[in-house]
Amino acid sequence: MKKTFLDFNIAIQKALENATVTKFTEVVSIDEALGRVLAKDIACVKNLPSFNNSAMDGFAIKASDAGKSLKVKKVIFAGQSVDACLQEGECYKIMTGAKVPSDVDTIIPIEDVVSFEENIVTIKEEVKKGSSLRLKGEEKALGELLFEKADVITSSKVAVLASQGIVKVEVYKKLSIAVVSTGNELKEPWEEAKEDEIYNCNSYALISFLQEKGFKAVYSGLVPDNLEESIEFVKDLSTYDVVITTGGISMGDADFIGKAFLENELETIFHGVNIKPGRPIMMGKMKNTFVMCLPGNPLTALVNMHLFAIPVLNKIQGSSLIYHDVTIAKNQEEFKTKAGRVNVVLGTCEKGEYKVTKKNKYGSGMITVLDESNCILVTDESTVLQSVGDSVKVIKFNCSYLKEQTNIFN
Repeated sequence: MKKTFLDFNIAIQKALENATVTKFTEVVSIDEALGRVLAKDIACVKNLPSFNNSAMDGFAIKASDAGKSLKVKKVIFAGQSVDACLQEGECYKIMTGAKVPSDVDTIIPIEDVVSFEENIVTIKEEVKKGSSLRLKGEEKALGELLFEKADVITSSKVAVLASQGIVKVEVYKKLSIAVVSTGNELKEPWEEAKEDEIYNCNSYALISFLQEKGFKAVYSGLVPDNLEESIEFVKDLSTYDVVITTGGISMGDADFIGKAFLENELETIFHGVNIKPGRPIMMGKMKNTFVMCLPGNPLTALVNMHLFAIPVLNKIQGSSLIYHDVTIAKNQEEFKTKAGRVNVVLGTCEKGEYKVTKKNKYGSGMITVLDESNCILVTDESTVLQSVGDSVKVIKFNCSYLKEQTNIFN
């Protein structure tokens, strides 16, 4: 009986629908918060700025004194507080960030005055009231929402938090992720391998890839091509939030990992997607553990990590940034794809130009082509040709992720 494969869009939708945000949170200091996901909203605890202050080095005046020569009464530095004390014909000299007294309403930058000699400054005729003056709360007011639950903390967010005197934030705990490889033919990189044996590069590639994306994973070992041993091995994986395996999910006589998960009460979300490379991909849930079973070829495994795994992991981690950001580029070389399926094509995207890797003529078992590429291009089931000059959408390996769903297809 011929196996049917699930539509790509439906597969992504099903995976995300079944990806449940982790329930576990912790409080961390802001110097350890970079890249973490907020578990609750954060509101302003003080006005930003917290007082009226000068945006420039210059002179603090009343706008009504435009065109006059004024005597400098005091010099006000940042961190210094001065009570209103001006008399007629006086002004303050003020530094950037200094608190502005209540008896002035305008800042004139030092380079914009007519003259400044012997403590007397002459102001130009045309003055805009309120210029170069940063008002209390104009950026963010007390109680106003700063950041939302599910926001990812960036360095700029850390700056805002510090400016509020917020030193600790509640974030979702980092996911515990296990990476597993399968196959009797595999040897670890430090072991001696015969000609008919293969080094296990998948586990180390996936762990490094996850690290690039902000996740920490542990290597749980190699599973032999044996059903009983696979069943026992899988039992011990239920303590992890996420398990990612490579190999053992096709229809071969030695493909046991999928069966082993089923024996451990895996609820299958899907098994088989109409995509190349990656048709055998399987996802499911084993109680509270999300399971991703990827094909064994390194290229296929990493491509599916980009398309399927990272959006799912981002959601489980609590992030609102789930969908790939696409880059628009101009295609530099004609290439063909097969209709009737979604095709993922490796390439390089630089300076707004896309060039396919090896004319799209490479096998899914190849490894070095990944290092020769920096993006993928995804075609829908009707696309058979990309011509020179076509505007194409690509997903860079280091792409950002967005809150709103994007159309990734060409």
